[in-house]
Amino acid sequence: MWTAHPLWEFARAATRQPRSGVRQLAVRTWQIAPGEEAVTPKSYFLPGQLERVTGWTFADEHPRRQMLGGYKTEHAPTIAYLVRDAVLADGRLFRGTACEHLHPRTSIAPIVRIEDELARAAVYSTPAGNKYFGNWLMDDCNTYVLACDDSLPVSTAVPLWAHKLQYEVCLDMRPVRQSRAFIREAVLFDDFGQNSNKRERVRRMRERLLSHVEAKPHPGVFILRGSSGERRVLLNELEIAEALRRSRGIKVIDPLGMSVPDILAVCAGAETVVGVEGSGLIHGILLLPKGGRLLTLQPPNRFVGLYKHLTDRDDKYFGFVVGSPVGQDFTIDLDEVERTMDLFPPMMPA
Repeated sequence: MWTAHPLWEFARAATRQPRSGVRQLAVRTWQIAPGEEAVTPKSYFLPGQLERVTGWTFADEHPRRQMLGGYKTEHAPTIAYLVRDAVLADGRLFRGTACEHLHPRTSIAPIVRIEDELARAAVYSTPAGNKYFGNWLMDDCNTYVLACDDSLPVSTAVPLWAHKLQYEVCLDMRPVRQSRAFIREAVLFDDFGQNSNKRERVRRMRERLLSHVEAKPHPGVFILRGSSGERRVLLNELEIAEALRRSRGIKVIDPLGMSVPDILAVCAGAETVVGVEGSGLIHGILLLPKGGRLLTLQPPNRFVGLYKHLTDRDDKYFGFVVGSPVGQDFTIDLDEVERTMDLFPPMMPA
């Protein structure tokens, strides 16, 4: 089967014409879960930390307001869209001249030959999930449940890291990976709101992961980042990790050199997760119990408060220490780490 949709997109891009969204062409839209209003709680941090922040990512404004909390926030509803006669080709979903990018193209030339035809499929992949491991695990894997409830769960066909494949096994995920398909009825989701429905799906996800290991309570885990991913190198990371291991019994792991079952075995039961802000922290965040603590070590020029949305939603606590710049890298004061950890409320008995 051949399609002209990618050629239209290629021509549109070449002439820089505006693109319309595929969701705007939905023949049906429905609400899976309502939106909600909640008061954002305060983070845990020492005086003077926010004054060190010189840059931030995944936010439109300085993190001060979000970290101080105390204001009402709207959690978006979970919405589904039904689009007829859509084409999935090389990470892009087409309907007529409308296009939605789900992952970067893997082919230079437009792909116009379609390999499969699907009667109905629920596409749960997102651009952020295809780019960042943390977004894939905290968002796409949750939306997978909605896709299964609707019809055939379809993911874009991109090379998968070993950890992704192992998590799919632990979560009993069986997605259909497609690179070129014509979909008679394609279902898409807006599933970014941290509403109660998503909270419940996360709870079930945590229970499924914990079912593979024995979760005995312990003080916590320090998740090393090193120089992996987008550069934010904590120069004294190993020194801080070792100090917390000695003083507080914190377990130290390097997830890049471990399998998912081994990571789960260490993170299960942790009362506190510590580490440089980044996707690797999601290994521990997902397994934190209610009342668990997350302490992020933040580079001053790239503050990210994204995971606070998760701790707020799941009745966990968020704290941070902002480092001092050293060239393009940064350092963290160990004493500030210790004192910030002491600010957290004590864990309540299960």
